[in-house]
Amino acid sequence: MLYAVVDIETTGGHASANAITEVAINIHDGTEVVERFSTLINPKREIPAYITALTGIDNEMLVNAPGFEEVALQIYQLLQDKIFVAHNVNFDYSFLRHHLSLSGFELNVKKLCTVRLSRKLLPGKPSYGLGKLCSILQIPIHNRHRAAGDADATSILFNLLLETDQEGFIAEMLKKTSKEQVLPPHLDKKVILNLPHQPGVYYFKDKKGKIVYVGKAKNLRKRVFSHFTGNKPNKQRQDFLRTIHHVDYVTCGTELMALILEAHEIKRLWPENNRAMKRYEHKYDLCVFEDQNGYLRLAIDKHHSNNKALQSFNSLLEGYNFLNQMVDKYQLCAKLCYLQKKFSKCMAHENGQCFGACSSIETVAVYNKKLNAALLDIQQSQPSFALVDEGRREEELSCLVVEQGKFYGMGYFTDKNYLSDGLAPIKENLSVYPSNSYILNLILSYAAQNPEKLFKL
Repeated sequence: MLYAVVDIETTGGHASANAITEVAINIHDGTEVVERFSTLINPKREIPAYITALTGIDNEMLVNAPGFEEVALQIYQLLQDKIFVAHNVNFDYSFLRHHLSLSGFELNVKKLCTVRLSRKLLPGKPSYGLGKLCSILQIPIHNRHRAAGDADATSILFNLLLETDQEGFIAEMLKKTSKEQVLPPHLDKKVILNLPHQPGVYYFKDKKGKIVYVGKAKNLRKRVFSHFTGNKPNKQRQDFLRTIHHVDYVTCGTELMALILEAHEIKRLWPENNRAMKRYEHKYDLCVFEDQNGYLRLAIDKHHSNNKALQSFNSLLEGYNFLNQMVDKYQLCAKLCYLQKKFSKCMAHENGQCFGACSSIETVAVYNKKLNAALLDIQQSQPSFALVDEGRREEELSCLVVEQGKFYGMGYFTDKNYLSDGLAPIKENLSVYPSNSYILNLILSYAAQNPEKLFKL
């Protein structure tokens, strides 16, 4: 079995927007290095100053170096049919696979990460970065942060790991069924194996324990592992993989509960790698206020966190349609509801649909009583129900409650007579969550598809 011990230098941290400036490949036969290849590469762009400061590679050094496409065939032939070995292998592999692909070569080989191997076979070290680990192990590094020097040091480290591996861990890692090859360098495989095959919410954490991503899953182990398959070269993915050190999780009875908890946790924790759910907000609210003449007035306003919203909408049209329906059904004044602005009096007053609140013909007391009755009627017409479904264990059931059209909370119980005593004792045993139209729509859609799980309250 032959291994290709690889190190590269680049113009930046992710393959899709950066170029390679140097490649070193040491062919290792399992005992020693039998062939060495090293070359500078002209990236055909300026080298950032911080890269020059780190590696010593500057623009002048690369003027006469070959472009990557000129050495792509040679690099491909060296790597093909070998085990690709590198310190933080996904970084080097993603760059070479991406740039080989641009040159017409598809690299698809097994990988070994000497960071993961070192954590397993040489446990308890204070650091597993190449420089510090080699210093601890007294492995010399000549020309640190240059491809050939780092590849030679990685080759010596790999020799040590091969000698230390008395239990066949490396061979186990190379099996198709092993997950070791694709996992982030700092994430212990045991963490993945300890994840249950249940619905839930998972939390990716960095080395300081800070939560950097929250996700939901129908099957926690399968979903978490899916994050690490493939070798996308974009910056977001590569930074993401380098960041993950640990995974925590919370099991849920159903995927619906996991969706709701995920939405809540993203809003609560605001993880840096979650984007889609962060952007979700109500856009418009139905609000009520009293004007200077004492009349209660309804208005559709842009969403603000301090609004006491009677109803929330995803679009202005949706809000105005709802308000128009209220005006027609309850004979409210379109003028006082800001549905008509150009005329001093409500046009509906002429045909008897409005009783003249906009002209003070209908008194404050009469109009406000009518509007409050309309709001109460709307509130009481909103559904109140429980959704009872599977729990986290066989003997357990889950419960989600919607009260007067708003999501109240969710929890678990074991007593099948739990719902027989009314809403109050049910609410006492639930965890309360904020309601919004995203969550409510999830629940209403699920209830419509599963009417047998619906209990009206």
